[in-house]
Amino acid sequence: MYEFMDAMTLADFRPIGPCQWEIPRSFRSDMRVSARLYASREMIEHLLAERSLEQLVNTATFPGVQEPVLAMPDIHQGYGFPIGGVVAVRAEDGVISPGGVGYDINCGVRLLASSAAHDDIRDRVAALATQIQRDVPTGIGCSGPIELDEANLDAVLNTGLRWAVATGRASEADTDFVEEHGCFDAASSEAVPERARQRGKDQLGTLGAGNHFLEIQRVERIFDAERARAFGMFEGQVTFLIHTGSRGLGHQTCTEYVRCMDLAMAKYGIAVPDRELACAPFRSAEGQAYFRAMAAAANFAWCNRQVITQAIREAWRRVLKTNDVLRLVYDVSHNIAKLETHAGTPCVVHRKGATRAFGPTHPDLPEPYRQPGQPVFIPGSMGTASYVLAGTETAMHDSFGSTCHGAGRLLSRRRAKEAVPYDRLRAALREAGIEVRAGSKKGLIEEAPEAYKSVDQVVDVVAEAGIAAKVARLRPIAIIKG
Repeated sequence: MYEFMDAMTLADFRPIGPCQWEIPRSFRSDMRVSARLYASREMIEHLLAERSLEQLVNTATFPGVQEPVLAMPDIHQGYGFPIGGVVAVRAEDGVISPGGVGYDINCGVRLLASSAAHDDIRDRVAALATQIQRDVPTGIGCSGPIELDEANLDAVLNTGLRWAVATGRASEADTDFVEEHGCFDAASSEAVPERARQRGKDQLGTLGAGNHFLEIQRVERIFDAERARAFGMFEGQVTFLIHTGSRGLGHQTCTEYVRCMDLAMAKYGIAVPDRELACAPFRSAEGQAYFRAMAAAANFAWCNRQVITQAIREAWRRVLKTNDVLRLVYDVSHNIAKLETHAGTPCVVHRKGATRAFGPTHPDLPEPYRQPGQPVFIPGSMGTASYVLAGTETAMHDSFGSTCHGAGRLLSRRRAKEAVPYDRLRAALREAGIEVRAGSKKGLIEEAPEAYKSVDQVVDVVAEAGIAAKVARLRPIAIIKG
């Protein structure tokens, strides 16, 4: 039975390492494992005023959950699970939960790197931003440049970037630098609900709205020269960061499987403290169906980012009149569940608003990254810095090979609209020398820097804890949003 949770205080947290805090299993009688939080004391004091820490404790009640459940410094309240949460559950006798992945399945980021320096293209940034805005549809419900028939939709869902390679939209080299090589083998288009299929058939190559964005950036600072060389990065370099996911297809898939699992829990004798944590045994028919559908939506998201990549590459060539091919540095997922082995135990690792951060020598990494560790990209709030990090051995031991995924919201979208004047925001971006191409005032205000935590502070926490290493800091020179 669920035990009502009294308000947390700072005294409930036990410091266990640099920027690491533990909520012991004894905190609540239904917890099966402890909860761990990566944060500064100041961050915790802010979190005590919202529900994300209660949500973290709730995830510690899952059947089969592995020690411990984790929250990254960008944690904030989400659907069931906190955003910024990492929960590993034993594959053999544990559960899988759509809330542990989220509605935007395989929302993620990819970084493209040019051979050009910012000074070389400074006078063409505005034209480049305008061309990309023309070529990459943005906004809620927008349609993309491709209308998929049933056969091609099945191919996207089942084979991911193999479809993109076959249709000339990706190279074999691109697939080497994407998680799972851009093809989640567990995927089955038959498991994707029909309504989700219909929502996705015209959305490939679209950015969407909300916190999704496309930025042209420059490498402002290199922290680790050796790792930066391995990633092909240098100071002043022009880069592109793409942040989007599976669009309406993923959202509808999550919606329908949450309903399915809500009905299935009684059959399996599962009780959870919050209905938003609806789940089913991973090995059950419902659990396997969701896993196959989630994998198919992940394939869709990788293809979505690939079609956008193709549009950016073409705009780059057209505007700059260059043969420079924008190289895919890496593509990492934020909202996904993966079958991985940790401490010898096969686990379903739910990462919701968290990034995989595999350390050096891991066999799942492409050869060029076996020595430095996996590239990790941490976008900041609009108009501020983003970071390139590298995964570490400490992450493999302490955090199921995971780290943070962004700055993390401080203000809800409603509160941001009340607190941030549009004219002041545009003036600040203009003063910073940033070209802005936005579809609406509302969308711009909701993503104002004031609505987010400091990305510098968030990154400092994971770096001090040792679960990621700083490589480079990027500054935006142009922003494209819905």
